[in-house]
Amino acid sequence: MIEVGINGYGTIGKRVADAVRAQPDMEVVGVAKTRPNFEAQTAVDKDFELYAAIEDRKPQFAEAGIDLAGDVEELVEESDIVVDACPSGIGADNAEMYRKYDTPALLQGGEDADAVDASFNARSNYDTVEGDDLVRVVSCNTTGLSRLVAPLQEAYGIEKVRTTLVRRGGDPAQSGRGPINDILPNPVSLPSHHGPDVNTIFPDLNIDTLGLKVPATLMHTHSVNVTLESEPDAAEVRSLLEDERRTFVIPEWLGLDGAGAIKELAQDAGRPRADIWENCIWGESISMEGDDLYLFQAIHQESDVVPENVDAIRAVLGEASQEESMARTDEAMGLDTPLAQMQ
Repeated sequence: MIEVGINGYGTIGKRVADAVRAQPDMEVVGVAKTRPNFEAQTAVDKDFELYAAIEDRKPQFAEAGIDLAGDVEELVEESDIVVDACPSGIGADNAEMYRKYDTPALLQGGEDADAVDASFNARSNYDTVEGDDLVRVVSCNTTGLSRLVAPLQEAYGIEKVRTTLVRRGGDPAQSGRGPINDILPNPVSLPSHHGPDVNTIFPDLNIDTLGLKVPATLMHTHSVNVTLESEPDAAEVRSLLEDERRTFVIPEWLGLDGAGAIKELAQDAGRPRADIWENCIWGESISMEGDDLYLFQAIHQESDVVPENVDAIRAVLGEASQEESMARTDEAMGLDTPLAQMQ
């Protein structure tokens, strides 16, 4: 069994912990929190061993009546690999600790690419990270774009990608984020950081990205234009994407006209936390104009990187091939059943 530590038990960490626990070849050593709160209590209720991420705050856990299994360094030492799901910037600060104990670690997409040995997407570059000490699982938007680019590049070749990302202002629990009643170019200059981030997975890809931030919390939406090197028809592209893992091409009859409806489908289907691990691509939006492909896709920022973290564990440790890992992950998490068929 692969012994996995989870440093950080917030939006991403708690989802990764559940996904790792579901895997037949992995177990969670424990999770680390900086302070006692409802998520720390949830970890205890789920029988995860809880470790203190900050030594000076251990008395706060005792005052809250929450027992600790030890300090985060003990968690790191006991683990075969650590998934660092700490807030942006903290993961890079933790790198020295992981090196101290010779424990490989996965950082998240909020960290700078130059803080790690490599960036990772399961569909796109699974075989490149084996044996690396620090690997970054790219952000939700970069994950979504990489999943889309990989099959298109393989099947048709890509001349250029142009994407406008309409980004949620914050996650549902992020009460301090915004905007509240505005639409913001984010950033106002070209490119947004997403294009260069995709280039950490596809170094030679010609991609431009723009971003807008809107007062919503549900999902991101991408307006995508890809100039292909060949001219397939729309039906062929749609069939290609329907056959991919972790892409959900939305059939017209479902009547999913936006992110809210997609989230409600996930909730009705019994997905944990109404999570949507797949790219959600509106089938009727897949259009070809000459060699230009156009489509809309929605990305659930809280969860699409979760299966990628699971696959990255096996990839770094050399425990399974790409196809074996993705199939195992998807079966354990329920991703092998299409979202539209789960009701």
